[in-house]
Amino acid sequence: MLYQFLFSAVLRRTDAESVHRLSFAALRGLAAVPGAAGALRAALAPREPELAVRALGRDLPGPLGLAAGFDKNAEGVTALTALGFSHVEVGTVTAHPQSGNPRPRLFRLTADSAIVNRMGFNNHGSVVAADHLRALRSRRGGRRPVVGANIGKTKTVPESEAVADYVAGARRLAPFADYLAVNVSSPNTPGLRDLQSVERLRPLLREVRAALDGDGHGALPLLVKIAPDLADADVDAVADLSVELELDGVIATNTTIAREGLSSPAEDVAAAGAGGLSGAPLRRRSLEVLRRLRARAGDRLLLVAVGGVSTPEDAWERIRAGATLVQGYSGLIYGGPLWPRRMHRGLARLVRSAGYSSVAQAVGADTPAADGG
Repeated sequence: MLYQFLFSAVLRRTDAESVHRLSFAALRGLAAVPGAAGALRAALAPREPELAVRALGRDLPGPLGLAAGFDKNAEGVTALTALGFSHVEVGTVTAHPQSGNPRPRLFRLTADSAIVNRMGFNNHGSVVAADHLRALRSRRGGRRPVVGANIGKTKTVPESEAVADYVAGARRLAPFADYLAVNVSSPNTPGLRDLQSVERLRPLLREVRAALDGDGHGALPLLVKIAPDLADADVDAVADLSVELELDGVIATNTTIAREGLSSPAEDVAAAGAGGLSGAPLRRRSLEVLRRLRARAGDRLLLVAVGGVSTPEDAWERIRAGATLVQGYSGLIYGGPLWPRRMHRGLARLVRSAGYSSVAQAVGADTPAADGG
């Protein structure tokens, strides 16, 4: 209630990127106080036994993680896991530092519980992110956070050198990540989404996988993150390619460029301008893509659901549609720092009421068997 009052009275009236920067800095500062992160984790981490899930080669206390985009430079993983997220996907990280698109570039559509961003992969680059993750791994004591590294293309790198750019970022981050996610689906880097076509995606993923294998990271899970705006046939093609290349999974989905069906005033939508839309309006299409992936690939791919996950019911729907893990971003912005705990508690109640002993038993319960392509 306090957070909702603060959001309505102050935060929604303040530049969204400034609020994010200041609140994230405050959270990191709190977590840096001796004993604070541990106390928060003890209070907020999921502890219901039915939520435990094994994914990406790790045992996780719950399925809900933080999606990429919040912690672009891997600066606050300890603080974010203290809020109760079972894993944190950092980035998007590019091989080289870049400032991103001009500000303002982050907007709220509060009537829709949505966010529009055209950040443009602003980050300090893969060297800095790797240093932060290296320091995180060197710490002693406590449970080591599960961290995914989401990698993207540097804007100034020509498309003819995109594969080498991804490979460079992957090699720097691989020694310190629990999985890598190849982001070819942001609408805010010119030409990036063209890499989702199978003809261009196949050599990109092959080269990243080969580089990881050659560097001794053959066991590191590799996933690809796709857009909700893909045609159904293209979703099928990505599923088939992912199975063919023996990827570990697919993250569905990134933000959308669509603006249909919004409740926000047209002038607010126009003022936000171009960019990727996330939040509640994305729920339906992200769920459709998830179900299509599951129907196509079955359990041969780990599926991570993101996009419009705001309530425990949303998460439960995604799990039954085939997702082993679920991620949120806008839900945290609108729900506040206790949102992850509320999500996991509500999800545990849904698991129990449905008669399952674990959330893992329900994965894909509402989807047909794969058709094998």
